[in-house]
Amino acid sequence: MALFKNTSSNLEGIKENPFKLEREIQRLFENNLPLIMGLELVKSEFSIKNKRIDTLGFDTQTNAFVIIEYKKDKNSSVVDQGFTYLNLMLQNKADFVLEYNEGLKKSILRGDVDWSQTRVAFVSPGFTENQREATNFKDIAIELWEVKQFENGIVSINQIKKSNAAESIKDITGKAKDLVELTREIKVYTEDDHLNSSKTRPEWVNELYFTLKERILNLGDVELKPNGKYISFRNNSPFVDVIFYNSGLYTIINMKAGTLDDPGKLMKTFDGKGHWGNGDYFVTIDKKTDLDYVMFLINQSFNKHE
Repeated sequence: MALFKNTSSNLEGIKENPFKLEREIQRLFENNLPLIMGLELVKSEFSIKNKRIDTLGFDTQTNAFVIIEYKKDKNSSVVDQGFTYLNLMLQNKADFVLEYNEGLKKSILRGDVDWSQTRVAFVSPGFTENQREATNFKDIAIELWEVKQFENGIVSINQIKKSNAAESIKDITGKAKDLVELTREIKVYTEDDHLNSSKTRPEWVNELYFTLKERILNLGDVELKPNGKYISFRNNSPFVDVIFYNSGLYTIINMKAGTLDDPGKLMKTFDGKGHWGNGDYFVTIDKKTDLDYVMFLINQSFNKHE
């Protein structure tokens, strides 16, 4: 990706300033983990069973651990290493929970963690075509993140997206015992999981979702990210979450109570109660709901999280 500086309509090229050490990339991510990936930093250089994990993070949206590994060079199989780390975590759950509680001074239980949404992220200035293809499965819990550093302190960070035609990793695991067990416990949720989550849900609910989804995506650079509980729409960070019910779409807007301009008084607030999703405002959208007004509310959250 070429970067330019616009000076009075004349473009000046911005030169890349390559990272010299993996540690530079690691320090950049760990110092900005909530901003870049929306994660809590649990531990840097976490050692377990004679293996060392570069960065251990925790995703509070999914209640799941995330292992992050940094690669300065394009010379390793990320799939093999990714599966190794996933197996390592699933076989030593108590150690990860203990590290979380000691490092962050909290007291979660092993049962509080959604181990099915465990994932591994590899961060590198670049990945080979083989590495991209090897992780291009819709249900593989391995992510690739590209990071580049340029002059004048400019940094670009891009998560490599899986193609819409990505197949299932289960189709190629065959009878390999370790992979069968791993893919049975790890679950990478997709939009289809939510669309097909109920056999009794009226078809109009899914149709309403597609209408709402199209309007949300048209707001700009929006990423759709499903997890086990809901579908999150992100613009740098989540700005609206959608949960499917037979009665409609339970919609959560990521704004703090008292900050949303809602003259129609459509939204309700959680009043400090625990809940899924991000933000203090929620409403169930059905066939009678004015979507134009809903989009007026969602747009406020979108602009806030740019």
